[in-house]
Amino acid sequence: MNKTEFLVRLQQGLAGLPQEDIDERLNFYNEMISDRMEDGLSEEEAVAGVGDVDEIVAQTIAEIPLPKLMCERVKPKRRLRAWEIVLLALGSPIWLSLLIAFFAIVISIYAVIWSLVVSVWAIEAAFIAVALGGSFIGSIMILKGNVSTGIAQIGFAVMSLGFAIAFYFVCKAYTRFSVFLTKKIAAGIKAMFIRKERTE
Repeated sequence: MNKTEFLVRLQQGLAGLPQEDIDERLNFYNEMISDRMEDGLSEEEAVAGVGDVDEIVAQTIAEIPLPKLMCERVKPKRRLRAWEIVLLALGSPIWLSLLIAFFAIVISIYAVIWSLVVSVWAIEAAFIAVALGGSFIGSIMILKGNVSTGIAQIGFAVMSLGFAIAFYFVCKAYTRFSVFLTKKIAAGIKAMFIRKERTE
């Protein structure tokens, strides 16, 4: 693929984003390819070294804040007529309520996902606390002469430590999954606005 084909594909992939972001990316990759060619690479090698167009598009979309995409989407492309302004004002109780409900749902989903993350880490902390506390109490019981109860307490603490070690991997995996899920949700919401823009 040559530089022109790369830039055309990149521009098509970024369609629907704010124009300033499209121009910024196109200029950046145009200069990057030109610099690589000045360093002695062929045009095809320079383009291949930049990366995959789809990955660049996905990364660009992920970096653009959602409010910026929404502002770009709702910004009128022309001056509104008087009757359009009146319709917007009269319809505002409906569309504004829907918009608030949409954001409330999104925030609720994020809150549920991350409250579960906090909960699983709290369980992990509880296992560790029981292991430490049980070891301490068991040691004191043994020192006071209550050996069988102390050993049972230390055994329970060791069991709790085993649960803590095993549960740590569950916590870590769930946290990674939550990060992945929230990124996917954000990307999906952004894609809705971009897709609408592209189909117009």
